[in-house]
Amino acid sequence: MKAIQVDGEDLVWADFAPSDCTAGAVKIRVHATAINRADLLQRAGGYPPPPGASPIMGLECAGEVVEIGEGVQRCKVGDHVCALLAGGGYAEEVIVPAGQVLPVPNGLSMVEAAAIPEVFATAYLNLYMEGALQAAEKVIVHAGASGVGTAAIQLLAQSNNPVFVTVGSAAKLQNCIELGAAAGSVRHEGSFADAARQWADDAGVDVILDPVGGQYLMDNLNLLGLGGRLVLIGLMGGAVTEINLALLMGKRARVVGSTLRARPISEKAAVMDQLAKNVWPGIESGAIKPIIEAEFPIQQVAEAHALMASNNTVGKIVLTV
Repeated sequence: MKAIQVDGEDLVWADFAPSDCTAGAVKIRVHATAINRADLLQRAGGYPPPPGASPIMGLECAGEVVEIGEGVQRCKVGDHVCALLAGGGYAEEVIVPAGQVLPVPNGLSMVEAAAIPEVFATAYLNLYMEGALQAAEKVIVHAGASGVGTAAIQLLAQSNNPVFVTVGSAAKLQNCIELGAAAGSVRHEGSFADAARQWADDAGVDVILDPVGGQYLMDNLNLLGLGGRLVLIGLMGGAVTEINLALLMGKRARVVGSTLRARPISEKAAVMDQLAKNVWPGIESGAIKPIIEAEFPIQQVAEAHALMASNNTVGKIVLTV
């Protein structure tokens, strides 16, 4: 098969030895995959795949099942599916544990389906499972126009949780409000804290979904209400900072560090089961939709990576195979 491989500064579509489909696994002929910021980090050598995972980039895909391993009952050959991957999406074929595979939602194309697994799994896991979000609780989502951000806003709209977003431009803020955000702040116009505090009022917010990290930590903690939860899913603003432990204790707040890629297969399968139960119906009804900024043939992956690195996107960038 062919796959995208890193050759110095270049990304090359070249032959790569395929893997065997083992017990409990599914082989998918990839029709489309999507870019995540983790791919850019892996390309730069800063985010190696977990042990045993494919060295090929790509954390999600949509395609057709071409082989199933022993014991697999979740799908059959010929099914159109999308999948959450630990790696391997930038290729003609990928092997994935069956628990990380779901049927393409009714009414969606392969391109649309490829834009779902990673960001909706990340948003759902960290808002509702790690963040223990309850009805009517207030949420802040940083990087609201990102793939995870646009997924989170739509999920929160469905669960009736008011959400404040931080974004990089007024146009992105408008996009987020159209998706269901109640209010937001443009980060280039100063600190988000004052606007978020005014929106949240004295009670503060209940859950903050944060891919920024160190740079935002103190503002995040100040904005949390009693029993609030800060869920850290990225470190774009730095990995090291100071923390006011008295503030954390006084608010009985929790800071949760969370990743998805390196979790055990059983935990990823549990997240995918929750998506099938609680998110797929909204996608199939049209209430929730994948947000796609651009689509590139996979041979133009370098251009697609450059677009993501520019931070001038809303939602996902999809690669067609």
